[in-house]
Amino acid sequence: MTHRPATLLNVFLDGRERRKVGRLAAQGRRILFEYDPAFIASGLQISPFQLPLRPGVMVDDKQVFDGLFGVFNDSLPDGWGRLLLDRAVERIGIARQELTPLDRLAHVGTHGMGALSYEPDLSDSDRAPVVLELDAIARDAATVLKGEEGPVIEKLLKLNGASAGTRPKVVALVSADRTQIIHGPATLPKGYAHWMIKFPSAGDEATSGATEYAYSLMARAAGIVMPETHLFTAGKKRYFGIRRFDRDGNRRIHMHSLSGLLHADHRTAALDYDGFLKATQFLTRDVTEVERAFRLACFNVLARNRDDHTKNISFLLDDLTGQWSLAPAYDLTYSAGPGGEQTMTVMGEGRNPGPDHLRQLARKHDLRNAEAILAAVQNAIAKWSDHADAAGLATKAAKLVGDRIVPQVTKTASPAKKKATSNKPSATRTASAKNTAAAKPAAKPRAKGRRRS
Repeated sequence: MTHRPATLLNVFLDGRERRKVGRLAAQGRRILFEYDPAFIASGLQISPFQLPLRPGVMVDDKQVFDGLFGVFNDSLPDGWGRLLLDRAVERIGIARQELTPLDRLAHVGTHGMGALSYEPDLSDSDRAPVVLELDAIARDAATVLKGEEGPVIEKLLKLNGASAGTRPKVVALVSADRTQIIHGPATLPKGYAHWMIKFPSAGDEATSGATEYAYSLMARAAGIVMPETHLFTAGKKRYFGIRRFDRDGNRRIHMHSLSGLLHADHRTAALDYDGFLKATQFLTRDVTEVERAFRLACFNVLARNRDDHTKNISFLLDDLTGQWSLAPAYDLTYSAGPGGEQTMTVMGEGRNPGPDHLRQLARKHDLRNAEAILAAVQNAIAKWSDHADAAGLATKAAKLVGDRIVPQVTKTASPAKKKATSNKPSATRTASAKNTAAAKPAAKPRAKGRRRS
């Protein structure tokens, strides 16, 4: 089959109303973008650091995401979703290397995460309701992971919904009592909500779903804002599911990953939690949101979720007010991390970050509630066995995780330094106030290089 690469795409924001954002065009090896004048007039900033509203053609010369600006790269599936699309096009005679970023966005069409959509829409999704059998999907996914081909590729591609991440997953509509799971209808049936359900990858333990569910319970106990989660049971197997926060009924919500916001490639461990908190402050102008970011940092570090890369953190835009907020947490589970290190360092420490590094981070951002936040997270992790029991996690698997996370939070914590709770104005607070008062968008926070210990 002869492949004709896409050369022009129209971009839309499908929020409370549908707005044309602008156009993407291919010019040789470069990808051009231009905002629609009417969208500029709306004042909505879909990516204020890297793609601020202004007339004229813009190009990402740094080519961080193959020429795409990060906000559009966020629409593309990676890992499992990319594998499925590559296999699907090769079945019709198109080499995966021939697909351009615009081709891939066209295949996302109106079925991506968040609120951005693309035309022409080459996505292939059923509109008639289809009842999902989770065990059958798990078997199909295992078949694909083994390298086998067949029509199951197209089936799984339809169910994937352009979701990201390495583990097989489907987007689904789930009834309020969580007994009915379907896929397909363009309009959400009454009593249903949008969910994502995960399946084991080739290297996953059979208990991976229950472990992630136990982590979601522990995160809530620590005060982390999380969507509703559930362990879906089919036969003797259980699959982790999480309610989607980029959907509110039939309304889509614009989401932007930390990776896309800062143009920080999640495959390169180059960002520190200091940069994450700075980005949260600049974007939201809200100290409460910065405290939420700090709480997530404490949880990831102390619960040894070391796969805390920049695509596993996102922000949401209210398209009515233009206000940004930190998205609910997701992809929280035990992970040894790359080379046994935290993917996102804490004040430069990647090998063994701990409470003292977190306190340094809090002092730098003048967070007065830091000790209370840290204590809440430590208390929740100390009760890991309770969360594991509630999730029905096997004793051996629970002990394997508990032996690694509980001892480090039950050690006597060093007392907070006095200046962390001082009422005196600090240089950091003064700078933060100036940033909040600034009228124009702040400059992109720089990613720090990793320092090993």
